[in-house]
Amino acid sequence: MSAIGLRTPVAPTAGLQGPVRVLLRQHRRSVCAAGALLVLGIAIVVGLRIWVAAASSAERCADGDITRCGDGSYLSTYARSHTESYLASGGTAVLLLAGLIGVFVAGPLIARELESGTYRLAWAQSGSPAQWLAARLAVPAALATAGMTTLVLVYRWGWSDMRSTPRSDLTWYGSSVQPALGPTAVAYALLAVAVGALCAVVVRRTVLSMSLTALVLGTVMLGFGKRRYELWPTVRHLGRDYPTGDPWHIESGMLTASGKEIYWKDCFPIDSAESFTSCLRNRGGITDFHDYHPASHFWPLQLVETGILLVLAAAAVALAFRVLRRRHG
Repeated sequence: MSAIGLRTPVAPTAGLQGPVRVLLRQHRRSVCAAGALLVLGIAIVVGLRIWVAAASSAERCADGDITRCGDGSYLSTYARSHTESYLASGGTAVLLLAGLIGVFVAGPLIARELESGTYRLAWAQSGSPAQWLAARLAVPAALATAGMTTLVLVYRWGWSDMRSTPRSDLTWYGSSVQPALGPTAVAYALLAVAVGALCAVVVRRTVLSMSLTALVLGTVMLGFGKRRYELWPTVRHLGRDYPTGDPWHIESGMLTASGKEIYWKDCFPIDSAESFTSCLRNRGGITDFHDYHPASHFWPLQLVETGILLVLAAAAVALAFRVLRRRHG
C-alpha cells in the first residue's frame, strides 16, 4: 500500500479555535476600530482630569470653588465646569456603545452572512452551525467585557473627584451616570451581543436585524432608566428635615392618623410650599415622610440590575441556538 493510502485525514481544528481565528481575521478592521474607540474614551477622561488639575491653582476650596469658602456662592473654573458636563453623560455614552455592539453583532457579524449565504462555506470549513454561532458570540462578548470593564474603571476614577462639587447631575443615581459606574455596563454589553445574535438568526436580514436590535435594546435601556428605583426597597424617613448623605429622593408627602399616605403630587399644582403643606393637612396629613435610596443602595441597585440583564442575555443566547438548531440542525 502506498504512503498516500496510509495517510490519515487531517481533522478540523477542535473546538472554537478555528472559527474564532477566521472571525478575527475577517473583521480585523472592526476590532481595530473598537480598540481605537476604547483608547479615545480613556484619553478623553484622562485628558479632562489633567485639564482640571492644571486649572486647580485658581481653586480656593476643596470642592473646586474659586470664590471665598463658606460665603454661600459657588463658582468653578472653566475646566472643571466643562469636565463635569462631559462626565455627566458617561452613562449615556456607555449605553450608546452597548447599542453599537449589538447592532454590529446583528448586522455585519451574523445576519450579513445568513443573508448572503456565505455561512455555508464557513460551516464546511470551520465546523458545525453551533460552533459558528458560538464563535460569533464568544469573540464580541470577550472583547466587550474587557473593553467595558476598562471604561468603567477609568470613568469611576474620573467621576470620583468631580462628584464632590455641587452639580446635581453628577450624583451616583443619575440616569446618565449610573450605568457607567459598575457592572451594569458590562451586563448591557453582553445583553447587546445576545440580542443582536437572536435578532440576526430570527430575521436573517442585515438592515432589519440591526433595526430590531436597536429597538429592543433601546426599550430595555429606557425601561430600566425609568424604573430603576424599584429594583430595591426604599428607606422611609419621618419628619420635616430632609435626609442627608447624598440620598436619591423618590417620593414624599404626609401620613394620616391611620397611616394612609398622602403624596405631594396629590396637591399639584399649588402656588407655594405653604399651600402644599396646607393642602396635605386639609386632607388629614399629620407626619411628613420621605422615601429615598441612601448612597449605600448603590451596589444593591447595580447588582440587581446586572443580574436581570444577564438572565435576559442568557435567555436570548439559548433562544438563538434553538432557532439555529431548528433551521439548520
